Amino acid sequence: MRHTEDASIRRPRMTPDRELDLLITAMDALREVGYQDLSMDLVAARARCSKATLYRLWAGKPQLVAAALYATRPAKSDEFNTGTLRGDLLCVVGLLAAQADKDTALFAALSHAVLADEELASAVRTTLVEPWFADLIGVVDRAVERCELLSPAPAAEFVPELLLGVAFMRPLFGGRRADADYLNQCVDRVLLPALLQRPDPASPARGNPTTSA
Repeated sequence: MRHTEDASIRRPRMTPDRELDLLITAMDALREVGYQDLSMDLVAARARCSKATLYRLWAGKPQLVAAALYATRPAKSDEFNTGTLRGDLLCVVGLLAAQADKDTALFAALSHAVLADEELASAVRTTLVEPWFADLIGVVDRAVERCELLSPAPAAEFVPELLLGVAFMRPLFGGRRADADYLNQCVDRVLLPALLQRPDPASPARGNPTTSA
């Protein structure tokens, strides 16, 4: 009886570098055409791969876009571990400032797409927001471990929203980009004072909000 080799065994394995290349290609296409006009066919053509290859890695366009956003995020956890809370925060905002010019319009447009598309919203929450926010809150957790901050730090849970909101929304509301100087002032005048505030014993611990009866 003739033995037929499984096609999945014959198929070359996707390397991490090649997968990142696909995600970067998807991100470039997303910036150019926007979410609505992006398609798996377009990404496959630009990445010089089959559409089937994309579908083996991601269930569809929402999952591909969320993965591309996470892979190309401007502040990764291994890039901001300076040994001090202020140093980490300044490093984060420096990375965000460098990316804000390029991606402010994209994030504004995606905010609308997320509100209109529940599948995209779910993919963005699980693939981008939750792990990225955990990385950013990790800045505070390391500061607690170094005894720079008391535990719990009441303002910790607001750090990701404040950092990303200030970085990407200032052009929309203030008409000017969030450059490094502006974001550095945000760190020194807003984030650090909030994080250094002593916990209120009557306030619920982080992650355990009270519920009304």
